[in-house]
Amino acid sequence: MSSKMNHPFLSICNIGKTYYKNKTPLKEALKGATFDIHRGEVVGLLGVNGAGKTTLSSIIATLHPPTTGDILWEGRSVYSCLFNYRRQIGFCPQHPNIDRTLTMQANLLFAGRYYGLSKEKAEERKEQLIERFDLKSSAASEAQHLSGGQRQRFLIARSLMHEPALLILDEPTVGLDPHIRRETWNILSELKKIRISVLLTTHYLDEAELLSDRICLIHEGTIRTIDTPDNLKTRHRKSNLEEVFLKFVDDPEAEIFNSGTSTSPFEE
Repeated sequence: MSSKMNHPFLSICNIGKTYYKNKTPLKEALKGATFDIHRGEVVGLLGVNGAGKTTLSSIIATLHPPTTGDILWEGRSVYSCLFNYRRQIGFCPQHPNIDRTLTMQANLLFAGRYYGLSKEKAEERKEQLIERFDLKSSAASEAQHLSGGQRQRFLIARSLMHEPALLILDEPTVGLDPHIRRETWNILSELKKIRISVLLTTHYLDEAELLSDRICLIHEGTIRTIDTPDNLKTRHRKSNLEEVFLKFVDDPEAEIFNSGTSTSPFEE
């Protein structure tokens, strides 16, 4: 059996993050975050504002280093193979980082070439994603002139240009019209079928319940529990994930949330 089959696709191992000013600690944003993501699995990361969701997502995307802990990619520290790891991940940030003077299609082509796609392959992927995300009408528009919904769809499309194995989505459907939001859900469901893993941060509880194989609840930088939506609803005797989350917000330190990490349904 190969080493890849002996390990989860991604292991977040005891990640801590402390922010300092003049060597004085200001805030402990993450405290020992630990969980796995398996191939084809969607993990929903839920918590109130300031809980540590964006910090954790940015560390997994290697935009910021952790203070403690490690991230293992198929058993190997990502910091020992950053170039290869980064080519396997797509990141859709909460706040746009777009070259506003380039057209939307030029931004897509730039992203493809940045990740090493040939000119022909980048052009092919650009056309596929413009079609898939209904961006034809704005393809030739400068990014600064895109509407909020167009910009958000573009960001998701750009994160998929190089066909990553892991997609990190930080509030991906904020500002989208309901029908575009539903279409985005369909696209994410399709990604699961081809075994692309997704880390999804969202404030939409219906979205998290529908798309996520497991839900990770985080409070003040600590992961309190991670389990399937069905298991969470059963354990807390609630009919939907929103009711579970509201209970969590009311009393995140409750012992019932201190259940650790569940076995992934994708675990081999």
